[in-house]
Amino acid sequence: MRSETPSALREDLRLHEAAAEADGSPAWVIEDPVVNRFYRIGWLEFECLLRWGAPLPQVAAAIAHDTPLQPDTGQLKAFEHFLAQHSLLRPDGDRLAQLLSQARQPGSWRRWQWWLHHYLFFRIPLIRPQFALQRLARTLAPLFRPWAAWATLAAIVTGLLLVARHWELFVSTLVESVSAPGLLAFLLALTCAKTLHELAHALVATRFGVRVAHMGIAFVVLWPMLYTDTGESWKLRKRSQRLAVAAAGITAELALAGLATLLWSLAEPGPLRSAAFYLATTSWTLSLALNASPFMRFDGYFILSDLLDLPNLHERSGALARAALRRTLFGWNEPDPEYFPPWQRRALVGFALATWLYRLAIFLAIALLVYFFFFKLLGILLLVVEITWFIARPVWSEARVWRVRWLETPRPRQRLWQAAFLVLVILVVFPWRRDVHGPGLLHPLRQQRVFAPFPAQVAFVRDAGAVRAGEELVRLDSPDLHDQEHQTRGNIAALGARLSGIEAVEGGLAQRNTTRERLGEQVARGQSVNEELDRLRIRAEFGGHWLDVDPLAGTGSWAGTQKPIGILIDPATWVVDTYVGQAEIERLEVGANCRFFPEHQNTALIGEIVEIDKARSQRLPHAMLTTRQGGAIATVSGGHELQPVESLYRVSILLHEPPQNWREVRGSVAMTGKGQSLAYSFLIRTFSLLIQESGF
Repeated sequence: MRSETPSALREDLRLHEAAAEADGSPAWVIEDPVVNRFYRIGWLEFECLLRWGAPLPQVAAAIAHDTPLQPDTGQLKAFEHFLAQHSLLRPDGDRLAQLLSQARQPGSWRRWQWWLHHYLFFRIPLIRPQFALQRLARTLAPLFRPWAAWATLAAIVTGLLLVARHWELFVSTLVESVSAPGLLAFLLALTCAKTLHELAHALVATRFGVRVAHMGIAFVVLWPMLYTDTGESWKLRKRSQRLAVAAAGITAELALAGLATLLWSLAEPGPLRSAAFYLATTSWTLSLALNASPFMRFDGYFILSDLLDLPNLHERSGALARAALRRTLFGWNEPDPEYFPPWQRRALVGFALATWLYRLAIFLAIALLVYFFFFKLLGILLLVVEITWFIARPVWSEARVWRVRWLETPRPRQRLWQAAFLVLVILVVFPWRRDVHGPGLLHPLRQQRVFAPFPAQVAFVRDAGAVRAGEELVRLDSPDLHDQEHQTRGNIAALGARLSGIEAVEGGLAQRNTTRERLGEQVARGQSVNEELDRLRIRAEFGGHWLDVDPLAGTGSWAGTQKPIGILIDPATWVVDTYVGQAEIERLEVGANCRFFPEHQNTALIGEIVEIDKARSQRLPHAMLTTRQGGAIATVSGGHELQPVESLYRVSILLHEPPQNWREVRGSVAMTGKGQSLAYSFLIRTFSLLIQESGF
């Protein structure tokens, strides 16, 4: 039978009295001098340490006899697990042998397990600044006076008011700074701002007598960040002092941002103003958007913890939220890990849920950044590690608890969850997905857009209405061409008369040949001019309806080559061009039924697929479908053409009946395809993405 006697505590640990808890109960801090870490404990844990070494049931009985506390053995075992987890207990024989074995194995950093655990977060201490900080704190003592705070606040307000008067110029400067030199300047400003941020933490802590053990660089997913070890701030008995240490970084960055904003408003254009702009934008963004957030363990979190006087806010609120979820989802008799008033308990549960959602978004963003930052194959591996470690691992840990304690769930709740699970399996596995959706553009099958072949004067434009094939739609005129035509005719007549005169003279063979060549050139030039003049008479290529006539294209006006004069359509046959991805194109086949939903209309137009491209579309002929024009297809410019960013395939749909309004219109298409389950679709998309992005 396993002994209930716990392992002994380490002899080098130190116990310090700390500020009381919010309810007035005493608190202490365990100091681990080896790793310079501190663990806050309450009254029960302190009483356990006083009697540590005896069997746990005896410790529980002694505490219940000597104090008002009534602990059970489970609470003591949980505290023992906490001490062992943080290596605060003296290792027993087996554990000591394991540690010695690991210590004798050199090159642990060469193993992939080491990199898996350490690339996510690790620190590199660089300096021990205590002596320098004490001298600097004495030098900068005037800056901590009230008059300095009021002067800084006045400067910040003045700078903001001045920037508000020149807001458009400030925003335009921000847009113009998005460039390679601008990015370098932002990085330099970021370095300056973060250095001041950490220095402020260290100086305020030093002024309150807190030792700053070291300063250095921390790497969060290989991204470097400065850090300051102010872990000993727990020694401050006043909550206002601990709050000042936690808020010092944000306060310094806000002061820097405000002063830089004022400097930008007052300085003349040049390097000084540019430097002030980068410092202002960087400091405002980091202070308000990142450091002030209480959902990560940045300054905002410690400020909120000190304001509420709730150390370990994330862990304690998370434990409350897990207990609330277990009661709500499974009906377990799950007590709260600690007592809070009802309003405070609800607030902490809501805070924990918001923290989980915020961290989910942040970790997904970090995973994508890691994926795009490294080369393809390594990026995919690190992306999987990020998602597994930060997202899947906590979910799996909680799911294991649900599985182990499933039998505690009441029978009606079990049947409800089993039914929900069955419905989920049906939704995921059953191939109920049939419709394939995509953006589409409705247009006539045959259409003739009429442009001027070159800049010319309008002589005639047909009124809108029905026309027959071959009828003249537009007649243009070019005075230059008419002048060339008259000049060419005169040249031909003159050269012909001269050639007749030369042939009557004997011995003029050379002149005749030369004259014939010049005559042939003029004849060819005349034919070319006539062809150009004939291009100015634009006729209907087919019978249809002539519409959208430019109201400015009146007789005598000039027409260019970019703006259409009008459009001829065949109103009998209309088609829809839509574009779908590679994963969906295999589900479609010619003859499938389709529905087209025009924008801002409630009725659907019915049609069927008549053509499916076998190769991906290299260009997008319909600008209305691009995101720049309010459509759904992202494109990049390739010369004079628009190229889709994703691999898209064109699908042509023939409508059964023409629309009532003869206009091109954008909309969405729903096409009947082969059934496909969500699980199969997810696997296909995942493998396609892996193969495409890894470069296989």
